[in-house]
Amino acid sequence: MAESPIYLDYHATTPVDRRVVDVMLPFFTEYFGKPSSSHSYGWLPEAAVKKSRETIAATINAQPEEIVFTSGATEANNLAIKGVAEAYFSHGKHIITVLTEHSAVLDPCRYLESLGFEVTYLPVGTDGLVSLPMLKKTIRPETILVSVMAANNEIGVLQPIQEIGALCQEHEILFHTDAAQAIGKVPLNVLTMNIHMMSMTAHKGYGPIG
Repeated sequence: MAESPIYLDYHATTPVDRRVVDVMLPFFTEYFGKPSSSHSYGWLPEAAVKKSRETIAATINAQPEEIVFTSGATEANNLAIKGVAEAYFSHGKHIITVLTEHSAVLDPCRYLESLGFEVTYLPVGTDGLVSLPMLKKTIRPETILVSVMAANNEIGVLQPIQEIGALCQEHEILFHTDAAQAIGKVPLNVLTMNIHMMSMTAHKGYGPIG
């Protein structure tokens, strides 16, 4: 029998840590009630979800009620980008992103273009970084959203998120970052970095897929 290859692409996904499995397992078998239930079967799952929100929020300096659980980063990116487009289209229909973004960001941007939104796709330099002067020059009165990933999933470059956030704050534009590759690896602070929306995922940091 041939030996299995050694898996090295932990940027794509990671195995679930045994400690994570141990914490989650009782909620598949013993405490299986729905967290939204009004009866006692749902009380412990509800408490576990509440604790999870608090833990995640503390990690990025957010409020627990600001944490929204989805099936993963792809859904989170879609929710953020399409959600802003729907909520703010009366303010403008211009979105700025970067050519090297993950398809989970580029695909909803292209979808919005089919609905009449205009998307500017900024290039990056030879160092993989987006130009802040170019970004500033691209901002218009009708710009409603800037979406730039924190850490690139292929080359690992870290974008100047704090500077981009400050620029968006200055122009009163919402700022979204796909932090799937950054969470748990580099410090992230939604307040000091002026991040309005951040997409994260568990399975790139020894948590479960989905």
